[in-house]
Amino acid sequence: MSLLSVIVPCYNEQENVPYFYEEFMKNENFFKERSMDFELIYVNDGSKDGTAAEVKKLHETDARVRLISFSRNFGKEAAMYAGLEKSKGDYAVIMD
Repeated sequence: MSLLSVIVPCYNEQENVPYFYEEFMKNENFFKERSMDFELIYVNDGSKDGTAAEVKKLHETDARVRLISFSRNFGKEAAMYAGLEKSKGDYAVIMD
């Protein structure tokens, strides 16, 4: 089974994290039909809101959700690189 790593850089996206997850999960059958699994890697780029907490809530119910959290804002490019470095997938895509 192939694994797709979906990397999602986030900066102050507390309200959008659950919406993105819900929309992404609407396509879960697409992956099952192709014998493919996925991991969602949210990279919290030093957010000052509850972005990390929202991702942690998702992780509690779905182990495919992962969190990388920066101590401060390093920028989108650093977040993308960190996600690629920590991804486990055969393929990777960055959602920007």
